[in-house]
Amino acid sequence: MPASTTILIGTTKGAFLLSSPNGRQGWALNGPLCDGWPINHIIGDPETGTIWAAGGGDWQGAGVWSSRDNGNNWTLAKFARGELDAWAAEDPELARNFGWEPVDAPFDGDLTSLWSLHYAHGTLYAGAKPAALFASRDGGTSWARIDGLSNHPSRDSWNPGGAGLVLHTIVSTPESADKLWLGISAAGVFATEDGGISWERRNRLSNADACAHHFHPAAPRDGETGHCVHNMVRAGTGDLLYQQNHHGTWRSPDGGRSWEDITEGLPSTFGFPIAVHPHDPQTLWVLPLNSDSDGRYPPEASAKVWKSTDGGASWTARQNGLPAQNCFFTVLRQAMATDMATPAGIYFGTNTGSVFASTDEGDNWAEIARHLPTILSIEVLEDKT
Repeated sequence: MPASTTILIGTTKGAFLLSSPNGRQGWALNGPLCDGWPINHIIGDPETGTIWAAGGGDWQGAGVWSSRDNGNNWTLAKFARGELDAWAAEDPELARNFGWEPVDAPFDGDLTSLWSLHYAHGTLYAGAKPAALFASRDGGTSWARIDGLSNHPSRDSWNPGGAGLVLHTIVSTPESADKLWLGISAAGVFATEDGGISWERRNRLSNADACAHHFHPAAPRDGETGHCVHNMVRAGTGDLLYQQNHHGTWRSPDGGRSWEDITEGLPSTFGFPIAVHPHDPQTLWVLPLNSDSDGRYPPEASAKVWKSTDGGASWTARQNGLPAQNCFFTVLRQAMATDMATPAGIYFGTNTGSVFASTDEGDNWAEIARHLPTILSIEVLEDKT
């Protein structure tokens, strides 16, 4: 059991840290952090304790915040300026009164916000809106664009999802620093096996002949899954992937080269988050919502986390401790995560500002925080010392 567990929470009004020093018993909240920026994603490195938070918007610009002292102090690496910077430039005296200073923004005009972070093999990655991938080899101080993705031959055909053209998911494998998978709404799954020099678009159905035509624009057709990926995870070691799509839940045993529909048994084809067991690649969890056009809340307004222990071949609902009626919250794409404990802990955050936790792999749930701003992401940082 980890000595301490910290839930890293990204919200529309800053980052929050929800910490338990006693084996997931009792939680203390710290925040808002990062000057109240909208934080789309926040992650931590368990080896060093460094925390990174990415976000921004039209007003703040885009950037990555870093903390190396458990969230007490933060440094901003700004990617692009926002309206605040333009306002400060026009009125230097007012800017001085508020302590605003000009900052370097090496990608000014290229992006409006950052949507995802991932740390692997000594490299920190950031996904942007509009979709682009950036990498830092010095812990988030300096950044470079990965041009192999930005120059992909299919780039002109990428269509935005409801939140725009966003690179929201970055997945790696411990076996190789050269392999990455990305989820882009609504361009689909992309993979590299040469460190980002070249990218392959991987959205093919495992059995194209079995796919009938669907009328929903985000549904599978023409031999491919819907391109509106909502979230993607890698299971265990190797190339087993799962994704929650705008239109179904999917499994790929071959690194995304083909996708199998595992939606049967779930109450809807729509949802945002998906999480996989840290030690068992056949166990995963999803939180379905009713549909994209009917409110995006739990079916029948009854919250349930659905669990599979056979790689998505069958599903069972878990509800004990969750609101069983009159529940209209939404759980967004990055807002579910697991810890590494035994039994595994599962956590999710809602757009109504609640954090729910299960310390027994989803069988029982408890609300461990409430009244936070809209929660955009949940990740777990554990200290085993």
